[in-house]
Amino acid sequence: MISTCPGRRRGPSIPRRTARSRKHLKKFPALIAEVARDHPEAESLEVWFLDEARVGQTGRVCRRWYQRGLRPRGVRELRHQAACLFGAVCPERDAGVALVLPTVSASAMQVTLDELSQAMAPDAHAIVLMDRAGWHIAKDLAVPANLTPLFLPPYSPELNAIERLWLYLRERFLSHRLWPSYDDILDACCAAWNALLAETGRIHSLCALDWATVSS
Repeated sequence: MISTCPGRRRGPSIPRRTARSRKHLKKFPALIAEVARDHPEAESLEVWFLDEARVGQTGRVCRRWYQRGLRPRGVRELRHQAACLFGAVCPERDAGVALVLPTVSASAMQVTLDELSQAMAPDAHAIVLMDRAGWHIAKDLAVPANLTPLFLPPYSPELNAIERLWLYLRERFLSHRLWPSYDDILDACCAAWNALLAETGRIHSLCALDWATVSS
């Protein structure tokens, strides 16, 4: 399904995006090998995907099973309080780390990187795939020694597997909800993430990409 928003600049055409994505996929094994050479102390390498999702009172509509020929009814807020769900997932380990923060910023990104670093095994090194959002490439970020950021090409959300996870959380837990306050939004995000982690194999099934593995 394709939609356009009036007044919003459209991205590159699909053929150009596909060509750029294929070029990135071909380079990925060489990038993995380069990280391995730069970090000989690491006994294992892991591929993680990192991104953020805005969750707020305005909410969104989504698809629902309903009687044919009838339009289902649903609730939707008109207020604008929101939180930002920073998340990172490792499909191979079926693992994830997340923080719910008030806004996106370099300081919020720093806290997320520190949290991810602490979740790593002592002998592991993570290749963290992400886009080039301003807070991802801020000059004052101190990237932990056991993480190596790997930036994806512009206009290529299909290369970041965590985008699939955001859609799943919104469809299952975060649509057609009324949240009176920021604390309610925070609680809903935490409950959704914990429910995701409780589903063994869900992160792997949603986010595993055949090209994004250490053995590629």
